[in-house]
Amino acid sequence: MDYKNSGVDIEAGYRSVELIKKHVQTTMRPEVLTGLGGFSGAFSMEAMKNMEKPTLISGTDGVGTKLKLAFLLDRHDTVGIDCVAMCVNDIACAGGEPLFFLDYIACGKNYPEKIEQIVSGVAEGCRQSNAALIGGETAEMPGFYPENEYDLAGFAVGVVDEKDLVTGKELKAGDAVIGMASSGVHSNGFSLVRKIFPMEKEALNQYYEELGTTLGEALLTPTKIYVKALRSLRQAGVRVKACSHITGGGFYENIPRMLPEGKCAVIHRDSYEVPAIFQMLQKSGQVEDKVMYNTYNMGIGMVLAVEEKDADAAMEAIRAAGETPYRIGGITDGEKGISLI
Repeated sequence: MDYKNSGVDIEAGYRSVELIKKHVQTTMRPEVLTGLGGFSGAFSMEAMKNMEKPTLISGTDGVGTKLKLAFLLDRHDTVGIDCVAMCVNDIACAGGEPLFFLDYIACGKNYPEKIEQIVSGVAEGCRQSNAALIGGETAEMPGFYPENEYDLAGFAVGVVDEKDLVTGKELKAGDAVIGMASSGVHSNGFSLVRKIFPMEKEALNQYYEELGTTLGEALLTPTKIYVKALRSLRQAGVRVKACSHITGGGFYENIPRMLPEGKCAVIHRDSYEVPAIFQMLQKSGQVEDKVMYNTYNMGIGMVLAVEEKDADAAMEAIRAAGETPYRIGGITDGEKGISLI
């Protein structure tokens, strides 16, 4: 009896590391001081010494049950983007610049080529956010996960000068609320998605004219990474006063998180067109409006508030970064929360 007979293939682990090296290398930044394969990753803070009060910001998250679709369709090169996005978007909406990322893959059986596909997506997410992939872990856990399944989670660290932290404390009535378009369902609410749509290859591979693709491809579309857009706002001199990443809990849970007491965000539902995938979800599952806006991003992946006088400049900066902005509402005095009209 040996370790391989118990279900853990150390040689496959070595093979996985060799396959992912080329992807990891594409994410390197000058501050990275260590190479792949060590026990930890080292990142120099030398460049941050010019900040008045350099402040670290961290974020951690996973992909969730969206992975079930990846298993069904045997498509593993996009979920890594989701994993990175869920972490770095949280850092960016606090005003931070992501620095580095670590991933954790736990699987029932280590298939090196599949691990490579997963990490290629993680590396792509890191490139999009300019975060270095400085380490990670692949844990082969036979008997804990089915052979063809895995879990994927990650952890990111960013930096911001304390004076530039986005806290929402300066919000006032009359401030403009801007939303940035999402790419679809992103990586939340998939437990409900899997109840509404048949989780079968035939159904997921069906093409829909209104989606412009198959149902499976639409649902696997990776989460938008908004780091570049928020960086563009800073470079344009636009002060983001409050910001919210629209993840699990949708509008009703996430937008109030950026508000101070005594301020309400009034959101106009007709200020943008809700993407077809959400319309299909709502109709197929007979889901009430309140539930949809309390579960999904409904086409808006990031919400921010700026001075009314800065709204046009903010829209221009977001467009310059390749994202689509909408004026979706404004801030009023009142009970803390959201008014969806």
